[in-house]
Amino acid sequence: MTCAVAGASAMGLASLAQAQQTLNIVSWGGAYTMSQQKAYHEPWMEQTGDEIINIDRSGNALAGLRAQSQAGNVTWDLVDMLPADAMIACAEGLIEPLDHDELLADAPDGTPPSEDFVDGALGECFVASIVYSNIVAFNTEMFPEDNQPSTIADVFDLEQFPGKRTLLRKPINNLEWALVADGVAPEDVYDVLETEEGIQRAFAKLDTIKDHVIWWEEGAQPPQLLADKEVAFGSAYNGRIFDAMVSEDQPFEIIWDAQVFELDGWVVPVGKLDKVKDYLYFATDTQRLADQAQYISYGPARYSSSDMVSVHAETGIDMMPHMPTFPPNFATAIQKDDEFWADYNDELTQRFDAWLAQ
Repeated sequence: MTCAVAGASAMGLASLAQAQQTLNIVSWGGAYTMSQQKAYHEPWMEQTGDEIINIDRSGNALAGLRAQSQAGNVTWDLVDMLPADAMIACAEGLIEPLDHDELLADAPDGTPPSEDFVDGALGECFVASIVYSNIVAFNTEMFPEDNQPSTIADVFDLEQFPGKRTLLRKPINNLEWALVADGVAPEDVYDVLETEEGIQRAFAKLDTIKDHVIWWEEGAQPPQLLADKEVAFGSAYNGRIFDAMVSEDQPFEIIWDAQVFELDGWVVPVGKLDKVKDYLYFATDTQRLADQAQYISYGPARYSSSDMVSVHAETGIDMMPHMPTFPPNFATAIQKDDEFWADYNDELTQRFDAWLAQ
């Protein structure tokens, strides 16, 4: 079936809606679901009469899909999921394979989806909507104006930049940053980490700041620790820091050097493709992904959307410099290697926990 919204601009979606329906859409909640609600849920509901129910279960989406599949009662229609979990769900037959050029909208200039989405954004059963980033931020008030940090190496420099750090209590991101701080080029990080020498090198670099680290486990912790000046530096999700800077006027600044960026997007549970294909076409088109960037500082997963990023919906500030994909921010970016972490996460987590206990 040709996607019903292909001619939406000319005909209007409301006239195309064959029957109003309820879509159960699973996502992450909080500011992120709000950005989806504003950018594409509300426009879709207004134009079609459909009802969208938001379910905040993406943190355990893989387990949820498994349980529903085993029970023979899949109630979720569309699920926001990380690529690594999507690979597993796809391999287990829980979600639908997607023909991206058949199912998704072309860019405004006619570029097919397969050429318009950023590298890694289109998996066998996955379509990304955003690029978000793991970064380190700092409280500008804790350093003199003429001596503000700017690189990942600065995070490991206790002499020039004293103070506590807060880092995620996992090996991911920390091992990558340790190697970059020790002189490894961002593009070589995973090649080095695949060697025993590289792993030991990363832990040795982390040793240099270990006694000055407060380890966090919940995403709300780093902005609070930074705001309270309990730490000078904190690793965090870039959207959390942006919200603190813009909504709470916190004196934070992001170090974009060696940001570890990830993708996030949609998967379709088996048997649900016919129900959600029109919505999926709409919610991943160029305009909708550009619109989402008005509400949260995550970069659109389409090149054509990036060119259309404008201003923050509430404050009117230019959003482009706050995007992980903004060229100056992206210059030394590291793309999280999902296959590497699928292969080594268990082993490196055990070693990381043992290292923490020493």
